Amino acid sequence: MAKKNEKEEAEHEFEKLHDQISSLHLELSTLAKKSSNDALNKFKLKVVNDILTRSNGFLGEKYKPFKDFERFEDESIPTNSDVTMMLGQYLACVEKLRYDQSKSAGSTTFGGFDGF
Repeated sequence: MAKKNEKEEAEHEFEKLHDQISSLHLELSTLAKKSSNDALNKFKLKVVNDILTRSNGFLGEKYKPFKDFERFEDESIPTNSDVTMMLGQYLACVEKLRYDQSKSAGSTTFGGFDGF
């Protein structure tokens, strides 16, 4: 039974992460349209980096959008448009992972995480 709970917890965390990336992408896209070259504030950068770090754990090397990108550097604050672009890349990769997992489970719903 513990195995099922771990799987359910991983699925829940994945769905939460997907929703957070989607929400951030939408909010920052709106901000980027108004002021694309403005720097992201430190609070938002911390939130974005936390989500990117968690995403990298789920995506692994196979699904990660860029092998040499982990997160934004704290010292060089990125612009709204830079963050929007990267969140879009991560969102696409998270959706690809979701699709592949559901496909491998033979279902149209989310299929779970083997190995998490």
